[in-house]
Order: sequence, then structure tokens, then C-alpha cells
Amino acid sequence: MQQVTPAYVRNLNGITQDFLCPVNANTYNIQFLKFRIRDMDSGQTLFEVERDQDEESIGREYVDDEARRIKYHFGPQFFELKTVGAQLTFSVGNKPVKNFTIIERHYFKEHLLRSYEFQFPFCIPNSTNTWEHIYTIPEIDEAMRQEMINNPFQTKSDSFYFVGEQLVMHNKAEYDYSPFD
Repeated sequence: MQQVTPAYVRNLNGITQDFLCPVNANTYNIQFLKFRIRDMDSGQTLFEVERDQDEESIGREYVDDEARRIKYHFGPQFFELKTVGAQLTFSVGNKPVKNFTIIERHYFKEHLLRSYEFQFPFCIPNSTNTWEHIYTIPEIDEAMRQEMINNPFQTKSDSFYFVGEQLVMHNKAEYDYSPFD
């Protein structure tokens, strides 16, 4: 079986069909507590979800693969944005987390739109951390933009979370840019 490393996922040619690691690969007990996407120019929040840190489900966040998938409906106005920020608040378990790296690969059908990579050098054991990634929206020609609007949830991303060279989490997202009803 192919070892899933950062170099491996950087060379993927399309969205993965399956998750590349099991839920129990998260031996660092990294838990996502809050996630917010905002337009960096206006400050407007586009999406936000938060979980109570005292919630009983901490440590069991991903009980099945469906919990590792998310769907976003941003509408066609999303293409007018220049830069978005994705703020993530997360906790870590009782082991230090060194070189926590996120690699996100965004595709429309099998066309790579953009690959992003972010690194958090160190997380103290039993800490809660906030990290904001800044994304520059890629230039997309009008024909492809319209095709993305006309094909909800055909724009997809894989998010790979590594500690050092070890894949500890893998999440998937689908995007809808069609008009709001």
C-alpha cells in the first residue's frame, strides 16, 4: 500500500474516491472546535460553525465517514471575492504536535483549481489554538465559472492534515455556487 505523505498528496491528479486514512489515525486527538470563513475585504462571515468544548462528543467527533464531509452553498457572488480567511480553532490531546500541516486541493470535476498548504510549527499538549488561513481566490475564466455555477457540488476539495510526515486526518468538502432560492 502506498504511504500517504505530503509529497504524495501534492501529486494527486484528482479528488480521492475514499478517505486516505482511518478515523483512528488521529492519535494526537486533534479536535476542531470552531470554523469560520469570511471575506477579508468586508469582514462578512460567509460560514460559521462552533462546537462547545465541554460537549460530550469531544474525542468522538468522527464516528463515521459522513462526519468527515461538509457541503457549502456560497452562491455565485462568491466569485466576486478576492481573498477569504478560514479561521480554525482546534484543541490537541496530551502529545505535542510538531509541524501540523494542512494541504488542501480544490478541483472542479477533475481539473485542479488550486492547491493550498499551511503549516503550524508547534502545538503545546492539551492546548486550544486558533489559526487563520488566508486564501486568494484563483482566477477562473467566465466559461468555467458558469459551469461551476451550473453544476452544484461538482467543485470538491480534499483536506489532508499531517503531523510531520504522518497523515492523521482527511476531510472532504463539496461546493455549490448556484444562486440562493
